Amino acid sequence: MNPKEPLRAVNRTARTAGALYLVMFVVSMFCAVFFTKGLVVPGDAAATAAQIGASAGLFRLGIAGNLFVQVIHIFLVIVLYRLLRPVNPRTAMFLAVLGLVSVPIAMLNETNQFAALILSGGETYAAVLGAGQLNAIMGLFLELHEYGILIAQIFWGLWLFPLGYLICKSGYIPKVLGFLLIIGGAGYVIDAVMVFLFPGIDIAISMFTFWGEVLLPLWFLIKGVNAERWEKSVPDPA
Repeated sequence: MNPKEPLRAVNRTARTAGALYLVMFVVSMFCAVFFTKGLVVPGDAAATAAQIGASAGLFRLGIAGNLFVQVIHIFLVIVLYRLLRPVNPRTAMFLAVLGLVSVPIAMLNETNQFAALILSGGETYAAVLGAGQLNAIMGLFLELHEYGILIAQIFWGLWLFPLGYLICKSGYIPKVLGFLLIIGGAGYVIDAVMVFLFPGIDIAISMFTFWGEVLLPLWFLIKGVNAERWEKSVPDPA
């Protein structure tokens, strides 16, 4: 066996993590802006129903994209666990648990989007409830979806704490990326908690603290990891 093969393998793992992270980030942003939230007219349930009904295909594509993101997230957590387990196995396990908890929450939350989609074009429901009530119920499902995102967001923030910690301690990934991830995790958690405690608040700290989640995958794709230092951190099987 080529003695350099394990070193090449760890950088393949890092680049896989970078690619998965970047795809997840881009698809989730694209779906939110153009496919789902982009069709919602704030404060106007009737206009929202008309928009979704007229662009049902785009709305479905947004839902499918959100589900795809969660599948990618599962594989990302597994790859990062493999990459960072040598630093501290217990913390890496904590990372994996927190990273995976958000997946069923976010996937199940998409049923609210499906409900809104069904109601937006449901002539059968309109005959029973009337257009006004139907639009109001559809708006309720969309609002529930937003709260479901906030619940999942708590775990999207929490999993960045062990991820950032492991990167800071690794020695084979720049510490600054770990610090940025911890700051990003705090931003997600604070945003979610603030909305739950103060529903009328319109401040999103995470809009300014997400840079670690952009820089980390780019670093993995461009630079990889310091393979020699990674090799030193791996326990001797003997």
